Amino acid sequence: MFTGLIEEVGRIRSVGRKGEAMVLGISAKRIMDDLKIGDSVAVNGVCLTATSIESGGFLADVMPETFRHTTLRHLGSGSPVNLERAMSAGGRFGGHIVQGHVDGTGQITAITRDQNAVVFEISPVNSDVFRFIIPKGSITIEGISLTVVDTTASSFTVSIIPHTLGETVLAHRSIGDIVNLECDILGKYVNHLLQYGQGAGPASGTSEKSKLSFEFLSSHGFN
Repeated sequence: MFTGLIEEVGRIRSVGRKGEAMVLGISAKRIMDDLKIGDSVAVNGVCLTATSIESGGFLADVMPETFRHTTLRHLGSGSPVNLERAMSAGGRFGGHIVQGHVDGTGQITAITRDQNAVVFEISPVNSDVFRFIIPKGSITIEGISLTVVDTTASSFTVSIIPHTLGETVLAHRSIGDIVNLECDILGKYVNHLLQYGQGAGPASGTSEKSKLSFEFLSSHGFN
């Protein structure tokens, strides 16, 4: 579990690849203080496991499923990456609940300035994720906890403060680049509950149809 608050920007120092399987060697400083083999690290928003600790960095495996559905496949030697260790139960929870399970990718379609902020417009590659993206809701982009400013039929915008821009890989992103997206976990679970038993659940004819509906939620103050 992560918070979406990036601890540092590391660098890819090696990429071992066999088919769609990868082993990434990642240079890091701050997160190495207490990193151990088996610990989880969010790399550009993707939850990976440290499989080896090296001087000034660590190794992590990338499975074919992760390779196919995230931007990690585009990384090369020298690529900057956002890094965050799994959250500490005793620490402040400054972002939102982030799993490191990428829901899809999006393309940066515009970057504009709004006084002291920089506004990124992003178009999801898979439009299905739009059901989880709402104005003023939470979203994770490249592992960064951000707030959705607004949405259109094909894109959404986020506003980035100078500190976040300077301390994350967004400083290296340009129009046309592809980024990892993780939607708010709450929206995904509510959607699953609403759909369960209506043909979207397990392929068992014995599951009970969910009594949860938009009308039920509205009548109980969730509107």
